[in-house]
Amino acid sequence: MAHAPATSTKASDLLVQAMEVEGVKYVFGVPGEENLDLVESLRTSNIRLILTRHEQGAAFMASTYGRLTGRAGVCLATLGPGATNFATPAAYAHLGGFPLIMITGQKPIKQSKQGQFQIIDVVGLFDPICKMSKQIVNGNTIPALVREAFRVAEEERPGAVLLELPEDIAEETCEAQIIEPHKRYYAVADDQVLADAVALIEKAKMPLVLIGAGANRKKACSAISDFVHTTGIPFFVTQMGKGVVDERSELFIGTAALSENDYVHGAIDRSDLIINIGHDVVEKPPFFMEDGGKKVIHVNYKSAQVDQVYFPQVEVVGDLAASITRLKEKLGGKLSFDASYFDTIRRQVDSHLAEGIDDSRFPVTPQRFVADTRRVMGDKDIIALDNGIYKIWYARNYKAYEPNTVLLDNALATMGAGLPSAMAAAFLNPDRRVMAICGDGGFMMNSQEIETAVRLKLNLVVTVLNDSSYGMIRWKQVAAGFEDWGLEFDNPDFVKYAESYGATGHRIETADELVPVFEKAFQAGGVHLIDLPVDYSENQKVLIDELAARACLL
Repeated sequence: MAHAPATSTKASDLLVQAMEVEGVKYVFGVPGEENLDLVESLRTSNIRLILTRHEQGAAFMASTYGRLTGRAGVCLATLGPGATNFATPAAYAHLGGFPLIMITGQKPIKQSKQGQFQIIDVVGLFDPICKMSKQIVNGNTIPALVREAFRVAEEERPGAVLLELPEDIAEETCEAQIIEPHKRYYAVADDQVLADAVALIEKAKMPLVLIGAGANRKKACSAISDFVHTTGIPFFVTQMGKGVVDERSELFIGTAALSENDYVHGAIDRSDLIINIGHDVVEKPPFFMEDGGKKVIHVNYKSAQVDQVYFPQVEVVGDLAASITRLKEKLGGKLSFDASYFDTIRRQVDSHLAEGIDDSRFPVTPQRFVADTRRVMGDKDIIALDNGIYKIWYARNYKAYEPNTVLLDNALATMGAGLPSAMAAAFLNPDRRVMAICGDGGFMMNSQEIETAVRLKLNLVVTVLNDSSYGMIRWKQVAAGFEDWGLEFDNPDFVKYAESYGATGHRIETADELVPVFEKAFQAGGVHLIDLPVDYSENQKVLIDELAARACLL
């Protein structure tokens, strides 16, 4: 439905009005002089401008807003270097499936008096890492472009969209009408396809359910949980599928966080049918179909992207919740099959993950700091992980009880996103505990956003896992037979660093201090940074050597 403005409207005002109609409440960004008309239009609007200290911080926050709400987050940057700083977050949203709208400025396009100063082809640069990348060349096209941008960003599969607004277009006078959004519904899978899926499931002797990233994006969690617990089919998850179904369930057999030899791989190898819900090819494949012996049912909003290790026999394409609910109804209740092997796997996983959770060594071991994190976080509380070896430890050892309570990136797997992601989660959920968990390398890539968190008066705990190196690459370097070389660095005094921004700093000096310090920080409120020295010597022993020996015995 379109409505004409009461009078002629400035283009930047029209853009803001179009965003208001889309339900935009916040724009995260670092404006430049090319955005000043738009900034003025935001000043007189109902949209809040949230200033960050780097464009990456703004776009990571906006991406996480989209991830948590399903509505596109919006971020703002100027031309040239401001716009190029959006490149990594754009790829983060594009691969992760997070709806994001990026608005960038540009010099005048009708008549320029500055030559090529700061001008690059931003639209062309972003085209490969966005679902849509457009320059606004006429103010009267703004309502249609904004409506299309939000449709494209939010529609399955979600992702990033860029709109470039040149200075001279921003100040134009327009007569265009605002285009209002409307509800969109996904189609339901065909009856014959559902019948084919039911036939495969009923024939299976050892079926498994895999829950992937796509299942965490929409309101399908209840339907998936009902399907699993009604049919009695055990399930495992990818890293970005964590929390869709409560992982305290007796049907949960683990997270596919390693490439091979983990307990969950034993279950996958024995399975003759995998019901793959929300499969997303951006995550490393947790199983392979090369031998042709394993059947796969693909359940998702879109058809499968086929490659040599993934070519499902049945594709249930349509609204995820509706598809799963109809499958459950057609199956008619609990299925009859021998689940004893999967029960054995589950018990061995639980026993394995319980090892070391009270280890008193210092610096603190991964098993201990993951367990202590779980001890202080409630069912709905949120952890946001940056990228490093600790992400694998959290994915395997930290059980998620609710959807989107473990925010990690197993798609682009970029460093520097953990802190801004946690900030967005804390901003949207002031009633929940939120913790950012960052390696010292990743934290320092966007650590200046601590000032933003303090200014926003967020309640946020930031745990910095301190090993003075790029630990994951260092581990892989040695595991590959190379010399341990070139990956160590020095850190600032993180306690003083936090205090310089107005946050509270804590330094852990014994393993037993961690839980009390966590509790003290959460109860006090505000922004707290915890400097936690860690010992990653367990990586090779627990994640490689022990698993290789044990998995072979299953």
